[in-house]
Amino acid sequence: MEKETSVCRAHCLVLAYPAQGHINPLLEFSKCLEHKGSVKFTLVTTHFISKNMHKEASPITLETISDGYDKGGMAQTENIQSYFESFRGVGSQTLTQLLEKLSSSGCPVNCIVYDAFLPWALDIAKRYGLFGAVFFTQSCAVDTIYHHVHKGVLKLPLLKPEILLPSLPPLEPQDMPSFIYNLGSYSAFFAVILEQFSNVHKADWVLCNTFYELEEEAVDWMSKIMSLRAVGPTIPSTFLDKQLEGDKDYGFKIFTPNTDSCLKWLNDRPKGSVIYISFGSLIVLEAEQLQELAWGLKMSSNFSCRRSRP
Repeated sequence: MEKETSVCRAHCLVLAYPAQGHINPLLEFSKCLEHKGSVKFTLVTTHFISKNMHKEASPITLETISDGYDKGGMAQTENIQSYFESFRGVGSQTLTQLLEKLSSSGCPVNCIVYDAFLPWALDIAKRYGLFGAVFFTQSCAVDTIYHHVHKGVLKLPLLKPEILLPSLPPLEPQDMPSFIYNLGSYSAFFAVILEQFSNVHKADWVLCNTFYELEEEAVDWMSKIMSLRAVGPTIPSTFLDKQLEGDKDYGFKIFTPNTDSCLKWLNDRPKGSVIYISFGSLIVLEAEQLQELAWGLKMSSNFSCRRSRP
């Protein structure tokens, strides 16, 4: 399984954090490069996500590993910290088993592209002599802020009314990500956010889900301290360069979308009259929070379309 050994075309294993917003960009990145023909891409997700995922026709092969919660995924665990600890332990073991299985099949892995939330994947890649590329799903500006916190340049808690950081405009505390502004509110996730940078200096490439023209200064600054490449926007090709025929959708859905009824409702509304709100696939709001949001939307006198997990 050394870098120079291969009995088939180059094979890249893509390990996504098991959430829709993390799977989508890594999947589209894989489809774009797979289309070029010189590299085979295999998307890796958890057993639970795979069993509940609605998969459409895709050129990308799907493999699975365990996070230790095969029956219920993250919802099965008591807290997010326990989940990440289990994923690191069980995930490392089952990822190793997957690498060995693929090697025995005659198409060994040459490179692992892994979600920045899962830095332990790089340790496994290096153990097997593979190339390793970390993929940041968030914007470069946000990653820059987290990097400054990780390095101790940005001290917490925030005490000054104005925050000055290289490559970014002057910011106020409320401009910061919630992990920083409301320190302690998401302690387990905050630890994961900072751990993204724990071994990033060992990665062969650092990939960011952005494009240069959007964040020139942030990309330039990050490129000076790591081998950063802006590889976005990672959206279906139909809405971008149209290089992939029929690529109108990511092709993997954790939750069953209610697309037809939503589109019918939207088409019956005046143009520009609807506020769209997405809560993502992780957040579950309390009844009081939803009520407060609903009152705010009602006072805006606009129609609204809200998308949240079941």
